[in-house]
Amino acid sequence: MTDVETVTEAPEEQGDAYKINAATVDAILAAVELGAQDRLVALLEPFHEADIADLLEQITANERHKLLDVWGADLDGSFLSELEEGVRDDILEYLDDRVLATAVSEMETDDVVYLVEDLDEDQQERVLEALDDADRVAVEASLQYEEGTAGRLMSREFVIAPKHWNVGEAIDYMRAHDDLPDNFYKVILVDARMKPVGTVPLGKIMSHPRTVPLEILADTDPRLIPVEQSYADVAYAFNQYHMISAPVVDADGRVVGVITIDDAMDVLEDEAEEDMKRLAGLGDEELSDSVWETAKLRFPWLAVNLVTAILASLVIAQFEAVIAALVALAVLMPIVASMGGNGATQTLTVAVRALATRDLTSSNALRIVRREVMVGLLNGVVFAVIIGIVGLLWFGSPMLGVVIGVAMVINMVVAGLAGILIPMGLERAGADPALASGAFVTTVTDVVGFFAFLGLAAVLLL
Repeated sequence: MTDVETVTEAPEEQGDAYKINAATVDAILAAVELGAQDRLVALLEPFHEADIADLLEQITANERHKLLDVWGADLDGSFLSELEEGVRDDILEYLDDRVLATAVSEMETDDVVYLVEDLDEDQQERVLEALDDADRVAVEASLQYEEGTAGRLMSREFVIAPKHWNVGEAIDYMRAHDDLPDNFYKVILVDARMKPVGTVPLGKIMSHPRTVPLEILADTDPRLIPVEQSYADVAYAFNQYHMISAPVVDADGRVVGVITIDDAMDVLEDEAEEDMKRLAGLGDEELSDSVWETAKLRFPWLAVNLVTAILASLVIAQFEAVIAALVALAVLMPIVASMGGNGATQTLTVAVRALATRDLTSSNALRIVRREVMVGLLNGVVFAVIIGIVGLLWFGSPMLGVVIGVAMVINMVVAGLAGILIPMGLERAGADPALASGAFVTTVTDVVGFFAFLGLAAVLLL
């Protein structure tokens, strides 16, 4: 059988340094079929928990269950928080209580919170029962905070020190305790009321003499995260201010947890993925979803698109006589609508992302709107010349080239306006611009494109 060392290709050969290759998957599934637990554990050992999650998402449910059976009590539950929701629920339902207890016992409390917050009550209780008393209390306390807030995101494993300690006292304290967090970057200095007064990076502690007071090394104006702050605001702060970790404080200003860069990165990734899916009219669709689940999630947006298409068709219906008199219009009019739609989608994508990252604000909105109008005008003129020449050569009608060229300019300018103004307006109204903008923008560019082209044709060609 293939050795562990040979199933993972070198990045140069593989073309994707972090993709689990087919040989690895085949070797793992072969070990599962043979019931070879030692072999399976050896094959999985080199992989990060995120890679194991990817593997479990890529194989079938039947193969996944067999793998879990063979893995058995040696199962490392750290991969559970990396799974897609559908696969995670399937695995939690399948695992027996003994294996589940082993799987979650070594997880950080913030990962356990992420794991259980969307589970139904019975599944949630099974996971909580698998924790020791201290971890269960910490997880249940985090679950008391509203979903989508820093209280849910934070870890309750952090290191604090009195503000009067020196470097030596901090080092001795950390060496004397074996229950420190697996990963932490700073020691939080607190006063007698547990209010943070500074943070000291571990690098500074390790690089200074024992007698140096921690206060001298501390950032005495740390950026604090209120426990009720939203995920989006937390992620923005970490990205904007290049933070690695930040204390979380309650309403009284006392430290109750810490958020680290890995948690913020997860939120940033989720926010970006959500925007991308919503722009495409998708919900919480995952690759592991069934045909029925996928079709059900896609149906509402397709239904909205059907309505917008009917509206565009109603515009076309007003010009039946024009189209009947000049069939060339039917050939050319999709070009105008398509170009406008693509131009609007480009602007829309930039606008939605800029709104999400807070780069598009009321202070620069007018300048950005002007820019998009000018971009639409410039592109419209260039493509108007191109399509005008095409219309002339194709149908031998100079005026037809003029009509489609002018309609192209009009629709590209409107596309730029719609792509920027619609998401801005929706955000001001409290709606999610990523979710709702696409339908409005498509409707505007289709209606305006058809109306401009066919209306100009009716006036200038008949």
